[in-house]
Amino acid sequence: MNNTLKMKTVLVTGAAGFIGARTADLLLERGVKVVGVDNMNDYYNPMVKEYRLSRLKNERNFHFYQADIENLEELMPLFEKYSFDGVINLAARAGVRWSLVDPFVYVRTNTLGTTNLLELMRRHRVKKFVLASTSSLYAGQKMPFIETLPVNEPISPYAASKKGAEAMAYTYHYLHKIDVTILRYFTVYGPAGRPDMSVYRFIRWIEDGDTMEVFGDGTQMRDFSFVDDIARGTVAAVKKCTGYEIINLGGNKPYELNYAISLIEENLGSKAKIERKPFHKADMMATWANVEKARTILGWKAEVNFEEGIRRTVNWHRENREWLKKIPLP
Repeated sequence: MNNTLKMKTVLVTGAAGFIGARTADLLLERGVKVVGVDNMNDYYNPMVKEYRLSRLKNERNFHFYQADIENLEELMPLFEKYSFDGVINLAARAGVRWSLVDPFVYVRTNTLGTTNLLELMRRHRVKKFVLASTSSLYAGQKMPFIETLPVNEPISPYAASKKGAEAMAYTYHYLHKIDVTILRYFTVYGPAGRPDMSVYRFIRWIEDGDTMEVFGDGTQMRDFSFVDDIARGTVAAVKKCTGYEIINLGGNKPYELNYAISLIEENLGSKAKIERKPFHKADMMATWANVEKARTILGWKAEVNFEEGIRRTVNWHRENREWLKKIPLP
């Protein structure tokens, strides 16, 4: 991470988001000035974003702007005002299933938004770009997923829009020598997570005594990654690489959904009421990251095991239960 310390000013998009807020926090701890951008949309309840943002706004080196990366004109004044040493693009429309309902917003944010940032980097000669991508691109491939696998058959508009962002980043690297590091995240969870994600929903359902929805029989497996580990890896990626790198960030150990539920039950001291639903066509049966490249290039590996991560996440929910109860699950 030594090269990270040379960064004086970094633009973090999606700064009020789950991973974005934690990444901004770690950069600030390292003395980096962080210019945060978020459109504060209502894909999920903005109260969660406000909570994350409130923890950053007291920092002297944090400057926040409500802006949308889909809108080039909203971004232009920031690149004129600040001299960025790097851009971390964590602004995204996430969620596989919702992308089937409205694919257009995924293309606008994930693909067009990335293009807007790259174009402004070209104009202002910003040379380092970190892009958040997804393990969803590996659908149908042999596990553990390694970065050299062909990912040309995305099975959701979400995955396709991220593939488009990766391709555009390569184009700008090739044409304009922008140093690009693409991070493919694997099922991130943790405190202050997105309310539409499984771990958050499972905790709420079990805690409230409500019947929870599980798609499939629960034997599907995910390489769960704790948010602090993912943020550390993202900060480590803000360094000079070889020009264009794709790097997996994951726990390197898949767990069944049924095991995740049992851990939450154990930590809450309550049993889940489960309603099984058909497995969704756009979902993946299993994910598993090969993280050797992250170790070699970034000096990174996951440090928080799944059992400890679930414990921390459940504890956060308990500590914040009163205001979380006001937020309906998506």
